[in-house]
Amino acid sequence: VQLQASGGGLVQAGGSLRLSCAASGLTIRSSAEAWFRQAPGKEREFVAAIREGNSAVRYSDSAKGRFTISRDDAKNTLYLQMNSLNPEDTAVYYCAARNYWSVRYSDAEVWNYWGKGTQVTVSS
Repeated sequence: VQLQASGGGLVQAGGSLRLSCAASGLTIRSSAEAWFRQAPGKEREFVAAIREGNSAVRYSDSAKGRFTISRDDAKNTLYLQMNSLNPEDTAVYYCAARNYWSVRYSDAEVWNYWGKGTQVTVSS
């Protein structure tokens, strides 16, 4: 399984970015996926997750109302649309996957597959 995250960059506060995560060796519609982020000196933090099948989604409090997780089954690609970005969103963003949903979806330890991360920097 390989996950390739892309779409990060430098954006001003209030701006938007869309992250992508292309999957191979795994069918995303049959798997659960998530986005995490890690800022310098901090632990990896849950951002959003999407369940296999019914595509139920979950968000962290900081992401709720600003970020949207989605997937394109035809492209086997996961997305994270991020709006109203602020400097506190600056981090390396990682996509993750596992074969089925876990109630511990916000715990990085339960995710089996990880992409290499893409840097998001929000300037004030």
